[in-house]
Amino acid sequence: MKDLLGREEALKVDEALDLLLHQDIKQPEIESIFIEGVYGRVLSEDIISPENLPGFNRSTMDGYAVNSADTFGASDTMPVYLEVKGQVLMGEDPGISMQRGETVRIPTGGMLPGGADSVVMFEYTNIIDDKMVEIMKTVSPNENVILADEDVKKGEVVLKRGQRLRPQDIGALAGLGILEVKVFSRPVVAIIGTGDEVVPPDKPLSAGEVRDINSYNLAGLILALNAVPVKKGIIKDDFDRLLSVVEESVTESDMVLITGGSSVGTKDYTSRVIDKLGSPGVLFHGIAMKPGKPLIGGIVKGVPVFGLPGHPAAITVSFETFVEPLVMKMSGEKHCPHIPLRRTFKALFSRNLSSSIGREEHVRVSVEKRNGALWAVPILGKSGLVSTLVKADGIVIVPMNKSGVYEGEEVEVRLFK
Repeated sequence: MKDLLGREEALKVDEALDLLLHQDIKQPEIESIFIEGVYGRVLSEDIISPENLPGFNRSTMDGYAVNSADTFGASDTMPVYLEVKGQVLMGEDPGISMQRGETVRIPTGGMLPGGADSVVMFEYTNIIDDKMVEIMKTVSPNENVILADEDVKKGEVVLKRGQRLRPQDIGALAGLGILEVKVFSRPVVAIIGTGDEVVPPDKPLSAGEVRDINSYNLAGLILALNAVPVKKGIIKDDFDRLLSVVEESVTESDMVLITGGSSVGTKDYTSRVIDKLGSPGVLFHGIAMKPGKPLIGGIVKGVPVFGLPGHPAAITVSFETFVEPLVMKMSGEKHCPHIPLRRTFKALFSRNLSSSIGREEHVRVSVEKRNGALWAVPILGKSGLVSTLVKADGIVIVPMNKSGVYEGEEVEVRLFK
């Protein structure tokens, strides 16, 4: 299978992606922001705990704080008796120090008084009177207790540089009193639509015209990665005008996506524009992948520039396969290679489906549950049909060395974000 540059073989997907990821590309800047706005952002430095968390020994149960040695041997038939010295109030230092043979009533989350190392749950006690309680269970040291540094230790690396912040990570920052952190700036991705036939979605259609689907699809895909989409409008098939807009976008953005114009028609100017704007220019034009074969990948002045196919399904597949990993790298995110980029699960394929050996095929599928099993049902249709994306839950990849998938064969489904 020749590529669109006339070479004997189109690049394999992994070869093309590796070529892109090893280019010298623009690095993200660093900014400080308050934790209210850091969801989905990528840390630019390690976060080291300034203190122990929770900072004091606290009970995990409602009950009685005890010295565990006082309970040894206690049971239903042979209880031990302890003197009740007082009560712990929530959010306060108890101001009590227990002696052996004494106990203090304590709520869940309360601070253990001095001399106590465990808590006996109420269920294993009987109140004798205001001054005496019966303990009917042996507890071990630190049982039903969270120690002062058990959650996080002072000086411990809590979050690492390159980590994308999740809700629980932000909760940890708040718990440690860290209200401002340094993160990498979000990549700005320019979207340029092309084509004499493409018009904005608010314009009435004339014969031969189609509304702009791709810019809106791409903007959503970019937002899902916590990057910033910038729509540059729809450029008619004019080389000089496209050159000017791409040149401006390379200066103002961290990545440029050009939709349409990636095939080899007389008005498909994308590859010529990329090569004209700077070295190394076009790295590849044509991938052994379906849909998405006409994809162009290039670098201009350290800025990745993609010429995406014009069909919606091809755009989505190309984006998830090539653009997404590059955006993650440009975000400063360090991805663990053994963790999938998106949620995946196993399902059974619902029918026989042939595929051409020599290209990686991305099959859109919906997911159904039948007799307790999950089934991946292919959504068949040309890549120019946006409805095939709307109906699909995800993608099944048929490797380039396979001639298809059999009905009932186990496959991996990659869910859309």
